[in-house]
Amino acid sequence: MRKRIKIWFHSGSTSAIRELSIHRAVFAFCLVLCMAVLSGIGYVGYDYYRLKTISFDNARLNSQIQSRDGEIHSQRNQIQTFAREIEVLKSEVRKLSEFEDKVRLIADIRKTDDTGGLIGIGGIPTTELDEEMPREVKHNGLIREMHQQMGQMSLVTENQAKDFEDLIQILEEKKNLLASTPSIRPVSGYVTSKFGYRISPFTGQKEFHSGIDISNRSGTKIVATAKGKVTYASRKRLIGNLITIDHGFGRVTKYGHCKKILVKKGQKVKRGDVIATVGKSGRTTGPHLHYEVRINGAPENPLKYILN
Repeated sequence: MRKRIKIWFHSGSTSAIRELSIHRAVFAFCLVLCMAVLSGIGYVGYDYYRLKTISFDNARLNSQIQSRDGEIHSQRNQIQTFAREIEVLKSEVRKLSEFEDKVRLIADIRKTDDTGGLIGIGGIPTTELDEEMPREVKHNGLIREMHQQMGQMSLVTENQAKDFEDLIQILEEKKNLLASTPSIRPVSGYVTSKFGYRISPFTGQKEFHSGIDISNRSGTKIVATAKGKVTYASRKRLIGNLITIDHGFGRVTKYGHCKKILVKKGQKVKRGDVIATVGKSGRTTGPHLHYEVRINGAPENPLKYILN
């Protein structure tokens, strides 16, 4: 058995034939080496292609995830903005309800049932906006809460509209009562002492304050808060220059510590008529108006009878 392998090379018809003699073991080694190299190249090529495919898929998935995250973030911002707008709307409805209650108090009108006015409505749960909560759960929860809030707000506004319609009709029937009911500020300025129990600035003891004190510069105009008849216009001990107006229907207002009285006893006045100026007559720490509202002889909080 031959131990060598001969290979002949012939490049053309006129060229000489070349002979290459290789040992059989060397030839086998070279053949195995070539096959190994080709296999390695094939494996590396396949692995490179597989990695490129995975890399492309990852890039595509990352792009989709980023796009989805952007959409979810945008939706979450829109929902949060919507939630804040709902809170503002609820605040406005509450103010309307409070205004309605004040008008009803002034006009002595009670609601016919408990279904009208502002019903209890909750806010957007802060847990729904928790960044750690799964996106789908959070998103679905917010959408569900939005629908509930809108349904409640719709019911509130319907009830509020009905209440105002009923209120307007009753107010038309009570024009005289309204004209005789205190409903405006008697003077501009700051409320420095509220209605109710307080510590006396003179004795340091707890006492009941039957009105409110409104501080302003001396000489500021004081107006009647409703139409009526002046029943007192003179000086009175500690309260100084005092005006008392009987508005009828059991409603009376008092204006104390005035600097100058501009009306006389028995004079009829209308809401907004100037009746005096701010002063510091009587026992006082400075220029201000002491203002009282009495209903059937009992002192009431004047702030409940101020709409403007």
